Amino acid sequence: MTATGAKTPRDGSGREPVAPPPHPSGARPPRLAVVPRHVAVVMDGNGRWANARGLPRVEGHRAGEATLMDVIAGALEIGVSELSAYAFSTENWKRSPAEVRFIMGFSRKVLRAQRDDLNAWGVRVRWVGRTPRLWASVLKELRAAEDLTAGNSELVLNMCINYGGRAEIADATRAIAEDVAAGRLKASSISEKTIQRYLYSPTMRDVDLFIRTGDEQRTSNFLMWSSSYAELYFSPLPWPDFNRTELWKACEAYAGRERRYGGAVDKVLHEEPAGAEVREADEADESPRPDGQ
Repeated sequence: MTATGAKTPRDGSGREPVAPPPHPSGARPPRLAVVPRHVAVVMDGNGRWANARGLPRVEGHRAGEATLMDVIAGALEIGVSELSAYAFSTENWKRSPAEVRFIMGFSRKVLRAQRDDLNAWGVRVRWVGRTPRLWASVLKELRAAEDLTAGNSELVLNMCINYGGRAEIADATRAIAEDVAAGRLKASSISEKTIQRYLYSPTMRDVDLFIRTGDEQRTSNFLMWSSSYAELYFSPLPWPDFNRTELWKACEAYAGRERRYGGAVDKVLHEEPAGAEVREADEADESPRPDGQ
């Protein structure tokens, strides 16, 4: 709160963020006991959506722009803190040159056209990906969007362009090896936290909810490190048919799941079965064997 009692703006600009436009149906987000803080989305099915309508694949990408903006609006409304959108993978360079050219040019156009609205909504844009092969003009628009929205805090939008999960881990490993070789880092001190610091976006939260559209059930090399304990949600809808209400359905499914992170509680009391008397020392014995194995 300010000294006058007014609500303190959360975008760092001295102004209140503007609420995104409501869904055309008037639908409002459900009230959930638990909301995923970080949602990752594989925006799949654009090409198939277009081909099913007798249109070229690129028209599916064009239609997907409105879906992305609507899902961002829905994420803001339900209280998601971070949204990662898989816009172009390192494997997508294998597609036809015409489709790659369209996606690169279209990404540039969308970033330029939508960044003012995203900024008004209080969204902070961050680029996550590799520089090699990425069009300089697209990188320029990504940097411009990052600079414009740097003070915002309503939602972090990770635009994952020229991104691959294996590439990210390989790049981090290479950088760690270089620092060890240069004496800037001790190999014995490397931990999971060390690796996190070398990822493309070290401050990225772990993914809570991983959504894939397009009726496919795979993660496709997306945020492999950050999604290690994510809850998975697969939608049969192609990306252009997805919207904020479908996002809310995914969040409802997430709220109903039990996240144990490897732990478990036996909900049925019973006696230990015969033969279960194993010495604790045997269970935890990790000492080297005489043969070195």
